[in-house]
Amino acid sequence: MNIKPIKTEHDYSLALERVNFLFDAKPDTAEGDELDILVTLIEKYEQIHYPIPEPDPIEAIKFMMEQNGLSDADLGIILNSRSRVSELFNRKRALTIKQIRVLTETLHIPASTLIKEYALNQ
Repeated sequence: MNIKPIKTEHDYSLALERVNFLFDAKPDTAEGDELDILVTLIEKYEQIHYPIPEPDPIEAIKFMMEQNGLSDADLGIILNSRSRVSELFNRKRALTIKQIRVLTETLHIPASTLIKEYALNQ
């Protein structure tokens, strides 16, 4: 096992190739330990060089609805207002604290995502 920090794209490519080779390594073996370490190094490199921005709150809601097979009408029931859903999706109105709490509890969207500011259409 010759592990070193991932500093360049070339190092990153080599680490990914090695992970592919070690993918089925058994835990608590030398290969399994090497795989764990490489995955940690790759994750750190990707956080720095390929950051994933926080999703837009409305897009996060739509995504979780799709993942859970929910319609706009279903969300209207969850939020106790069908017209509110339309206003939210058309960006006419911002989410309220109460809506954020309900969406966090029912759709398991982190509150930190839902409280982000987003542009409204006035």
